[in-house]
Amino acid sequence: MLSVTDLDVFHGDAQALSGVSIEVEEGAIVAIVGANGAGKSSLIRTIAGMHRPAQGRILFRRQDIAGWPSHRVCNLGIGQVAEGRQVFPTLTVVENLDMGAMLPRARASREKNRERVLALFPKLAERASQAAGTLSGGEQQMLAIGRCLMGAPELVMFDEPSLGLAPAVVQDVLKTIRDLNREGLTCILVEQNVAVSLKLASRAYVLENGRITLSGSGEALLADDRVRQAYLGL
Repeated sequence: MLSVTDLDVFHGDAQALSGVSIEVEEGAIVAIVGANGAGKSSLIRTIAGMHRPAQGRILFRRQDIAGWPSHRVCNLGIGQVAEGRQVFPTLTVVENLDMGAMLPRARASREKNRERVLALFPKLAERASQAAGTLSGGEQQMLAIGRCLMGAPELVMFDEPSLGLAPAVVQDVLKTIRDLNREGLTCILVEQNVAVSLKLASRAYVLENGRITLSGSGEALLADDRVRQAYLGL
């Protein structure tokens, strides 16, 4: 579904990604793990069209989208749940959801998609007319995921979805990602909780200093001594 090949990305003079290549099969959960500053968010944002690569290809369903503006990438079917949730705090829950349906691909199915999202997240249905800024962190994360789903994506990139959330809420968020995947949604998961993300993922990549240093099944990386020592403290 998605193939990234030899991707180089710079922020000014600093190189954020160097020769990065990943493959995402349709229906998979692919985890990208690494320390802070390794380049995980740079990779997500480059795929999403927020950064222009200096070199490399990004093929989505065999179409090269490297350097496309983000609105075109979104309308092609690639969604992003950004780090830090980034809801519109003064808009209501429903207004936030409807913002996600402004893509041309999603306008006709707005009502149906909203019903689906509110069924998926009953707490959002209870708070439909409430300002998003008054929601808890977990509810805002649900809203961010729901807003992304309103755009009818085929692939969703989750950037640190558990960041700043209580452990019980983290489990709910990760269960939601697993359930969406079982319904057919392809997922890229960038997550600080390495153990949980590797358990969820069918395939995973380790990013270090802007380069892919390890790749394999989530299960294989979970058992790899280098990963266990570097990220799991084992």
